[in-house]
Amino acid sequence: MKQNIAILGAGNLGLSIGEGVVEKKLVNADQVTLTRRNTSHISGYSNKGFIVSDNNLEAVKNSQIIMLCVQPKQVEKLIDEIRPALNDDHIIVSVITGVEISQLQEYLQLNIPVIRCMPNTAVAIGQSMTCICTNGTGKDHLELIQSLFETVGKTLVIEERLMKAATVLGASGIAFFMRYLRAATQGGIQMGFHPEEAQLIAVQTASGAASLVLENETHPEVEIDKVTTPEGCTIAGLNEMEHSGLSSALIKGLMVSYEKIKNIRS
Repeated sequence: MKQNIAILGAGNLGLSIGEGVVEKKLVNADQVTLTRRNTSHISGYSNKGFIVSDNNLEAVKNSQIIMLCVQPKQVEKLIDEIRPALNDDHIIVSVITGVEISQLQEYLQLNIPVIRCMPNTAVAIGQSMTCICTNGTGKDHLELIQSLFETVGKTLVIEERLMKAATVLGASGIAFFMRYLRAATQGGIQMGFHPEEAQLIAVQTASGAASLVLENETHPEVEIDKVTTPEGCTIAGLNEMEHSGLSSALIKGLMVSYEKIKNIRS
């Protein structure tokens, strides 16, 4: 890809995106500028070939794809800062939670392409789930931005009305699955495994379960049926988990997160 990328507000997510696109050789490290007010937190990335800067305006001048990775409350100030350097050749890519395209365009005061994306932190290892939406001005560049995120995982183009739900299911979802892995590891230790053994079994089993659904394109219950036998230990465990509210707790947790994100204001 010829375009340079500026990642403004390079926290954990922004750094993951930068590392992911370079790892998959979509761009070279010297094509990616990482900005942060306090560059001491990311200074080590200079040794990896990235351009590290505290100057957002200069980063925008030297890039074509501008990724906004700041907190919602910071976006208006950031756009005011970089607006003098923006022109028709720029593509704005926002990964900011809860800030709609119309709001970004109001801040920008310019008719330039805006594409909204929600990856997750697995972008750093090429396993992200990234949901993408845009409006009229961004449609011509949708394929380019989608190809960028497809190098670091799977993508799905959705309507913007579903973006908050996608954030909960795909981005917050990383934390939810991590909590399952912790619990499974703890159970394994209680059954007699050393912690590192229990974690290995839990993590690889979870990875295998997800891969079965993805590669076989089956419903999870189809794969569950393959390992549940009459009067067996698997169905006994599943039923106990359901009696204790496993599925209900998961759904309730998702919905609480969804209600929370709906009330976020920039």
